[in-house]
Amino acid sequence: QVQVVESGGGLVHAGGSLRLSCTASRLNIDKNSMGWFRQAPGKEREGVACINWSGGSRYYIDSVKGRFTISRDNAKNTLYLEMNNLEPEDTAMYYCAADRHSYRYNYLCRRADFDYWGQGTQVTVSS
Repeated sequence: QVQVVESGGGLVHAGGSLRLSCTASRLNIDKNSMGWFRQAPGKEREGVACINWSGGSRYYIDSVKGRFTISRDNAKNTLYLEMNNLEPEDTAMYYCAADRHSYRYNYLCRRADFDYWGQGTQVTVSS
């Protein structure tokens, strides 16, 4: 059973930074696209950032461009999301997801393209 685990969430003031991490057990992610999604209360889960297996292709939702950076360290089997200049609108549960298919990347960062999901880590940004 593949397990995906996120960490690094917390409470920060607007303008602050957080770094989320995601690891997967029973899955070597070096051939898999990965993504970060978020869901705020009463809203749909949305793709924040996605990255292909090598890190050569990345997608960001418009609202985080220039503030968030997705990266991966395949040797450590870990995915990251560096979040800077956080805004109250970034408050949400953040989820890490992995595509079970090898060498597949969807440029639209769609929820339907990911198969393994973590339980989420809460990010709260106060104004």
